[in-house]
Amino acid sequence: MKLSILIPTYNYNARALVCNLHRLAQEEGVEAEIIIGDDASTNDTEWFAEVEQLSHVSVMHETVNQGRAIIRNHLADASHGEWLWFIDADAEVPPTFSLSIALHTGTMAPAVCGGLYHADVKPAPEKMLRYKYEMDADEKRSADQRSEFPHHHITTFNLLVRRDVFLQIRFNEHCDKYGYEDVMFGLELERHRIAVLHIEDPLIHNGLDTNSEFLEKTEIAMHSLHKISSSMPSDGNGIVRVARHLQETKMTWAVRLLFKLLRRPIRKNLLGSHPLLPLFQFYKLGYYLCLK
Repeated sequence: MKLSILIPTYNYNARALVCNLHRLAQEEGVEAEIIIGDDASTNDTEWFAEVEQLSHVSVMHETVNQGRAIIRNHLADASHGEWLWFIDADAEVPPTFSLSIALHTGTMAPAVCGGLYHADVKPAPEKMLRYKYEMDADEKRSADQRSEFPHHHITTFNLLVRRDVFLQIRFNEHCDKYGYEDVMFGLELERHRIAVLHIEDPLIHNGLDTNSEFLEKTEIAMHSLHKISSSMPSDGNGIVRVARHLQETKMTWAVRLLFKLLRRPIRKNLLGSHPLLPLFQFYKLGYYLCLK
């Protein structure tokens, strides 16, 4: 088996993604298995039986929700391919996407990032925060831009890794909540001097959270970052870099105070239909600095 496509999911119907990847592997003549990792979903599970009717497609069920890092490690352990392709369940396969091109590119590096983008279609007002954030981020997601700091732009959304390399590194299971398991993985690749290649073979990200969901995820991510910050170099994350600079200049207290004074009106803006990204960035920093 040459390729294992690994798709973790939790309460998300990825039937269309699985079917399209299965079709693409057959069309391109890629020897591949697809393993879906059901992280103890509590609803929308009827599609699992449907996709298991496809050749070389299986579902691995967890009885307890394990979180983003552990479920991906379990998928890797269950795989048989020489290459592991991690793809998020809320991905969509565009006409330009190719399995064979990335596999061919993989001969030049043991880790390959294909990238992602979002359809430029304005969502409902209650999803504007995530939409604005992703549209801004998409402008910095070209392969050339990601290649400037290749280990710092790893994302598990569309990541191809040689199996022996992945099993040497694995995802940090201390990242048991939302956020930063991919950042830590990239830093470990850098520490082991394992090359990362960025290419233009993007998938479409369809999963736009509501403003309240995205803000809640962001707060969870700040807890995750705080938990692992001592092992993270300053150049590995902007929040950590700014926080350490504020600590060195003894200005942490001032930002904390400002955040506490402005937190309620900032949240009101971010949860509304016209959220401002600079306020979102300040909210992340202030929330992080206030964690014990």
